[in-house]
Amino acid sequence: MTERNHQELARLLDQARLEAREVPPLTRTHTDLPLRDAYAIQAEGLRLRTARGERVVGLKMGLTSEAKRKQMNLDSPVYGVLTDRMQVPAGGVLRLQGSIHPKIEPEIAFRTSRELRGRITREQALEACPVAFAAMEILDSRYVDFKYFSLPDVVADNSSSSMFVLGPTERPTRELDLKQLPMSMEVNGVQVQSALSSAISGDPLISVVQLCELLDQRGESLPAGSIVLAGAATAAHMLKPGDQVRLTVEGLGSVSVSVAA
Repeated sequence: MTERNHQELARLLDQARLEAREVPPLTRTHTDLPLRDAYAIQAEGLRLRTARGERVVGLKMGLTSEAKRKQMNLDSPVYGVLTDRMQVPAGGVLRLQGSIHPKIEPEIAFRTSRELRGRITREQALEACPVAFAAMEILDSRYVDFKYFSLPDVVADNSSSSMFVLGPTERPTRELDLKQLPMSMEVNGVQVQSALSSAISGDPLISVVQLCELLDQRGESLPAGSIVLAGAATAAHMLKPGDQVRLTVEGLGSVSVSVAA
């Protein structure tokens, strides 16, 4: 696949996102789309967004939980990019205007204090991620019905990332048992999802290790100051206007958001 193909497919997905319009999965017409080309399409889509003034603030890992992989019928982790315009303030209003299939999922996030490059160990990830937050990611997909598409489709569409919310409480990572944090997400006062943080890659810090490996395969690194969403602990929950969503993570407090049309 040529650079021109990457640009054309990136523009297709970008326009679908801007117009809140569904399109068929790319693999419907590009049946042998390699993952490397999917990441190139993702990167070209990001270039279109930064050209309009968006600023990269971090990355997200996707498909890190068994529940999430089963929900999407996919089988390995992927990453996407976060920009400043994707962030919703904690306790703020999440507007669904412009969304197609909005879903929300419970996560844990880190902020890096230094650049991470190449293959790293868990201890190196721990050293470089001194603080952790409760977080929620809002997913959306430009593909028809948000299901039954391939890993390259997901990656090309920025790994279905739409928006994110960071909790107001940050805690030193070394003070937490990251594998054993109970997580509970409520919608309108009713628990809809719960899990231990070990559902995220077995250990949320392993998501950072995996992210660095994926970036290294593309000759890239994880910059200092990056927000990293470690991945969902559970399957995602569909959103509708009027929903009040709250995630509570033991040791990291709660984060909430109100959903509006």
